[in-house]
Formats: sequence, structure tokens, C-alpha cells
Amino acid sequence: MRRRRRSKRRMIGARHLRDMEVNSQPSKDHGPVAEEIQGIIKVYQDGHVERLPAVVDVPCTWISQPDVTSKDVVLVVNPSGLGARIYVPKRPGQKLPLLVYFHGGGFCVGSAAWGCYHEFLARLASHAACAVLSTDYRLAPENRLPAAYEDGLAVVRWVRQQEGHRTPDELGWWRAHCDFARVLLGGDSAGAAIAYNVAVQLSAMPESTAVLKPACLRGVILIQPFFGGVSRTPSERYSAQSSRSTLSLTTSDCYWRMALPPGADRDHPWCNPLTKAALELEDLRLPPLLVCISEQDILKDRNREFCKAMRRGGNSVEEATYAGVGHAFQVLHNYPMAHTRTIELLTRITAFINNR
Repeated sequence: MRRRRRSKRRMIGARHLRDMEVNSQPSKDHGPVAEEIQGIIKVYQDGHVERLPAVVDVPCTWISQPDVTSKDVVLVVNPSGLGARIYVPKRPGQKLPLLVYFHGGGFCVGSAAWGCYHEFLARLASHAACAVLSTDYRLAPENRLPAAYEDGLAVVRWVRQQEGHRTPDELGWWRAHCDFARVLLGGDSAGAAIAYNVAVQLSAMPESTAVLKPACLRGVILIQPFFGGVSRTPSERYSAQSSRSTLSLTTSDCYWRMALPPGADRDHPWCNPLTKAALELEDLRLPPLLVCISEQDILKDRNREFCKAMRRGGNSVEEATYAGVGHAFQVLHNYPMAHTRTIELLTRITAFINNR
């Protein structure tokens, strides 16, 4: 497959591009480092943040799937706006389900324009015959939780506004392809946590004030959801992580220290959905869930506990485990079995979407 060569670096969402370029410059006079994930992010005691270019970003014109059109947009959901990238597969005459997708990165790094997400979501749009809205959100530690959850809800509110939009504009072609009665939420890692929390917020709203009509939200796709807790699970304590792993227990703890409100521990409900402080599971009426788990992920046991708890609460949960791979295998291709398991993952997600 021939791909267009990039002539220069671009990143969706001007705000994230500027942050990456400014914050990746060498630090001077910021004092000692308070938090660091090597090669990813440094946070200094004076609050200065350096994000390192760990993943290459690509323009929306970069061809990953010939039958998929992608474009960049800015969602006016807050004063600075959020960058987003939309994907539409060529399916003439068809109204397509819409997947609202949130990228991973421990709430602290990442962009909808990272090349790994561009490739994965273009493949997903083509494979599942769905439109995809991949969106940025405010990053920690500058914007700690619940900022990302608030942005996720604001994006869904924006989607609902598009359903009733009648004035011709540059997004008219995209709206013409979307079936706004078939909306799904999805994400991987921290993005999966955002998708789940947005679904919880929507379920708690009275129908008369709901951001999205309950019947319109058809499902939630959680890929290796990034949840935590003070008490360690067996896979967190004992899983030996290879050099290919992108999420060790030390890395996970560091992300949570940067993402949670100051003074909060990992049993805060924004981290641990099963803590006593979270909403009672019996009170949740979520749409069907698909939870995708990686066998070699430290989050494996916590993800499985989440699935069991959701079922006990009366929610419909499909659970799929992928052998021989770890966290983020589907975007980073960092395991020998990643290609095969990614095809299996795409097939399972496609079936889930088509049944909605």
C-alpha cells in the first residue's frame, strides 16, 4: 500500500501541537524533577511540564486506508476548543453508526493525530463500516481530572448538536453520512476510562435533560480500560513485564499521581469505579459494554473484576481476552502476536457495532 510522505510535522488540535513543541524544549531553571516517565513526560517542582515526542504525529491526509476519508476539525466545546479527527469510510448511500473515540496516554500525553491512532482508527472505520470521531481532551497534570471527563461529556453534547444542524457548512458531508441514532463511545487505556465515565454521567441524567437520548447511545467499547485502586490485584503484583511493555506498575502509579486531584489516592472514584465512593452499580443503567483485555497487561485482573461487577449490577457485558499481547498492542504493535490479535480485535469490535 502506497502512503503519502509527510512534508512537515502537523498535529490535530492547534493547542496540543503548540504544547508539544513548547514543552519538549530543554528545561532551564525549573528546579528538580517531581515526576517522570522516561521518554514520555517530565514534571518539575515548579509545575513546568515537558512532553517528549514519543510517537510521531501525522496529518489527516496521510493515507492508511484508501477507502477512508479523514479530516481535522476543531470542536468548539470550551474557550480553547478541542482538536478532533473524523474518519468516514466510502459506503455510498449508507448511514453509518458513529463511534466517538478517546485516545490513551495515562490522561497526560497523547493526541488524536498520533500516527498509531490514525492508522488504527482508519482501519477500524473501514473494517466496521462506521464513522469515527477521534477527539483530544485536556491533559494532566496541567488539567487534572475531572477535566478529561468533562471534555468527554462536552464532545457528546457537541455530537447531539450536529444532529439538528441544518445550516450548510464544512461538516455537512460528514453529518450526511452519520446515523445519529446509533452512537457508540469507545477508547483505549485512559480513553476507555473517559468513555466509561461519560457513559456513567449520561446514565445519571434525567431523560428530559439528557445530553444524548438514551436510545441513541447503543454501546460502549473499552479497550484495556485504565482503572486503578489502592489494593493491588495479582496481575499488578506478579505480572513480569517485558521490555516491550508500555505500562508497568511504576508507570501506572506515576500517571495516577499526575492525573488525580492533589491529595487523592487511587481509590478515588475517578480512578477506581468499584470503590464504595463510586455510584452504586445497581443504579447504573449503561448501554451494552464490550471490554477488551490483554493477557499480558498488568490491568488484566482489574479489568476482569470490573466486568464481573458490571454483570452483578445488571449490565450487559461482552468480555474478550487477547492472548500473548500486552497493553496498547493494537496501536503500538509491540508484541510478536500484535498483528494477529489486532485483526481479531477489529473483528470483535465490528461484530459489536453491527449488532447495535
